[in-house]
Amino acid sequence: MNRSNGGTPDQSIASGADFLHLAIGEAPGGRKSEWLAQQIRTALADRRLPVGCRLPATRALACELGVSRGVVTEAYQRLVEDGYLAGQGRNGTIVVGAPATTTALTPPPLTRPPSPRSVFTATPDADVFDTMRAARARIDFSPGLPDLAAFPRAAWLSAERRVLDRLAASDLGYGDPRGTPALRVAVANWIARNRGIRADPGDILIVAGTAQTLTLVGQVLHSDGISAVAMEDPGSLGARQHLRNCQLGTPPVTVDSEGVRVDELGATGAAAVLLTPAHQFPTGVVLRGSRRSELIRWASESGGLIIEDDYDAEHRYDRTPAPALRSVLSNNVFYAGSVSKLLAPALRIGWVLAPPRYRDTLVDAKRFTDLGNAVLPQLVLAQFIESGALERQLRHLRRHHRRRRDAMVNAIAAHLPGAIVHGAAAGLHLTITFEAGFADTDVAAAALTRDVKVHPLSWHCQRPRRPGLVLGYAASSATDISEGVTTLGEVLRRMS
Repeated sequence: MNRSNGGTPDQSIASGADFLHLAIGEAPGGRKSEWLAQQIRTALADRRLPVGCRLPATRALACELGVSRGVVTEAYQRLVEDGYLAGQGRNGTIVVGAPATTTALTPPPLTRPPSPRSVFTATPDADVFDTMRAARARIDFSPGLPDLAAFPRAAWLSAERRVLDRLAASDLGYGDPRGTPALRVAVANWIARNRGIRADPGDILIVAGTAQTLTLVGQVLHSDGISAVAMEDPGSLGARQHLRNCQLGTPPVTVDSEGVRVDELGATGAAAVLLTPAHQFPTGVVLRGSRRSELIRWASESGGLIIEDDYDAEHRYDRTPAPALRSVLSNNVFYAGSVSKLLAPALRIGWVLAPPRYRDTLVDAKRFTDLGNAVLPQLVLAQFIESGALERQLRHLRRHHRRRRDAMVNAIAAHLPGAIVHGAAAGLHLTITFEAGFADTDVAAAALTRDVKVHPLSWHCQRPRRPGLVLGYAASSATDISEGVTTLGEVLRRMS
């Protein structure tokens, strides 16, 4: 660095700092340390520098301001003597206090958890799941979550290190909006092994989970003149919200013990349908052979489109795997999968295979949405899959989740003897139905007041049916499952 004769850095090199946007030119001559100390003192008072934050190193700040290091050191020392800062060796200079202000600062308003009654309305709002997550409960039976504590941190970190060790600088640029080639290859291999789907990696589009799949497919279908996507009834409230947000109607189609009623599907006149055939949400029914044949005939003869949400097909305990519809009907099926139930929803990584005539249009929709998913997590997941770590995690989760499923089934038998259990052979949740003269939303609200969070079945129904609850078990310990189901039994007995 060039210096003037007085040993001060050349003012032409730097005259201000990003830190607090300090402009050294405003400092009075010969009083730079005093001025700097006052600027920091003001920032402490108005909480721009909260307790616990670290200040820049004296050498770095002096360089940015174009002053000698002694100016900064003296300013810091003044504040140390006032009790506002403390030097902590290699950890730097830390804020440990703040000056009193003549005008009390108004604290930000606290976000209060919603009341149980406001959560469980008969017609859920668009933000119902945000509200549900904000509601406090010690025992959470919300469906759709694996055991997040079982996330394979060590294996994921190992995969991340391997990726970073060999990452080329060019890999840090903008990627292919379809997803990284490595992950598309890994996904193609995964769904071939586990779901019987033969797919070219070039046909796979990486997305931010199944939620984005529904939005992108909904946009594409709406632009193609399709006005409605039929939905299983009961069927996922969240999926229905995404499709309706794309200005698509969602006519209901009954689900019975064999799966979706294809005769009703034809009667809706809808050109497309959203299905969860391997483990129907929320009933857990598997689409049976005769219904599969009817569905294939409907798609082939009418040109009907199927959005296949394969959300948790890998998690099965007491039955053989159900083949994916995409494996036999590639020209008519949008196939959606993700790692949300295998690893964690927070990763926001999924994939979709489109019918050939929609492939390029779907890629365009993804490109103009976000230019593609973040590259680094994709490369790590590709490494994680190809190393065999995802297979090992799935085997672990099947044993782990099965024990928790058994705990919930046993607890229901003991404390809810009148309830009928549906869909316990696979997945991360089960559904119970019961005879009652009151709404299941009232049951869910009462349970929440007792620190137990559940989904009312009616949320996922477009037409009236028996009341029930959808109970996720994968993310709760056996002890919490027993306690939570005991509480549900007490709530139901008090309401009866």
